[in-house]
Amino acid sequence: MSTEMSIFEHINELRSRILHIVISLVIITIFSLSIGIKPITIDLDGNNNNNNNANTLKLYYPYPDPFGNFALQLTKYMQNTLLPPEVKLIQTAPGQAFFANVYVSLLIGIIGSMPIIIKEIYGFISPAIGKHTKIGIMNVFVPTVSLFIIGILFSYIIVIPFTLNFLYDYGRAIGVETFLNINEFISFVLQFFLGFGIAFELPVVMYAISLTGAVDSKFWRKNFRYAVIILVVFGALITPDGSGITMWFLALPMIIIYLLGMLAIRRRERKTLEIL
Repeated sequence: MSTEMSIFEHINELRSRILHIVISLVIITIFSLSIGIKPITIDLDGNNNNNNNANTLKLYYPYPDPFGNFALQLTKYMQNTLLPPEVKLIQTAPGQAFFANVYVSLLIGIIGSMPIIIKEIYGFISPAIGKHTKIGIMNVFVPTVSLFIIGILFSYIIVIPFTLNFLYDYGRAIGVETFLNINEFISFVLQFFLGFGIAFELPVVMYAISLTGAVDSKFWRKNFRYAVIILVVFGALITPDGSGITMWFLALPMIIIYLLGMLAIRRRERKTLEIL
């Protein structure tokens, strides 16, 4: 016979799960600050020449290098792929490049810790969900991670390049040179990454709330108009450029995925009724 946990037991369990998440985050962050990825080319023909041919294999392996760590490599990649060629990153005070590197490492830590984060959150809320339905951890893990990555890729491929080019062209139109502080660049990019990654989790949050039995699909449908207002305001707050344009890149996809979440909840309810 199961017994209800006391409030102190819930607090202790929550503290333990948060500790697991923090440990994972710290380990991955330190790893990305101290370890780099280095390529090695293997000549499958056994010839010691530098000719590029189809019989070579390039492999990557980790190596300790605080000045060529994975976070720094990712920062350089974002600089080369996101910034217009005319825009140069600068450092106006000692340590700015280092702290920007730390921010990127934290992002890597969050992404790398997603399996642990999902596992611990699911483990904490599963008793409430289990009262109404059973759902496997993989059914939670796959959509959660997929939506988070899709949100980051959407911002990386579409939103950030558009925003940076738009703002750069606006500055060029009035004849000003653009030099971007590395801290401001990294903060700008990471705010988009995390904002879109978290925002795209909306269907998972809606689905999880519905699984507890607190609300049903009628609740989400009835409050759709209010949800649209909230999502537009959220888009305006989370996008850091202040142009009023990029907020729609976040608000419109969130409205769409809100509808998709509502449909998924309705589909589950229909399947439940068929079983009963």
